[in-house]
Amino acid sequence: MATISAAQVKQLRDKTGAGMMECKAALTEANGNMDDAVTLLRKRGLALAAKRAGRATAQGVISSYIHLGGRIGVLLEVNCESDFVARTDAFQDLVKEVGMHIAAADPKWVRREDVPPDAIDKERSIYRAQMESSGKPANVIDKIVEGKLNSFYSQAVLLDQPSIRDPSVTIAQLVAETSAKTGENITVGRFTRYLVGAGND
Repeated sequence: MATISAAQVKQLRDKTGAGMMECKAALTEANGNMDDAVTLLRKRGLALAAKRAGRATAQGVISSYIHLGGRIGVLLEVNCESDFVARTDAFQDLVKEVGMHIAAADPKWVRREDVPPDAIDKERSIYRAQMESSGKPANVIDKIVEGKLNSFYSQAVLLDQPSIRDPSVTIAQLVAETSAKTGENITVGRFTRYLVGAGND
């Protein structure tokens, strides 16, 4: 078993924001491998965040983000459980990150449930039409259509989108990780993206 140094624990804590004991335990379990320890902590954080989901988020901030010399602007609502957490660096960093992501990635909806049923039906019909002449069995076509629909969500739904800064992580995972750091349920509310000359209402 690898000997875990205080410097390694500090390095992992700086990377993840997890507590000292959690970092030491993760490094021990990962046999000193920093990347594996980060993965372990992320998985645990996501599991804890999932348990917090559903708790009331009556606090938070409405924030603005201006991009590209004032040509793109975002107005964004991010919620948490307490005013204390809303003022923490971890929460504020998340708000800024999500605002920047919205400016660059241009999502249409926050979560899958927000996508209108007619928009989903339209996408499904397009995918089915593409597969009509493929000769594949109906059950195979159904699976392909659902796969393409998931791809549509990852392009159009904020929480499903890969982060522009780190495509290996979705925005939902970033939110869950911040929830794990702060110990509170965090949710993304409404957002509006403005583009100069695009006729925004």
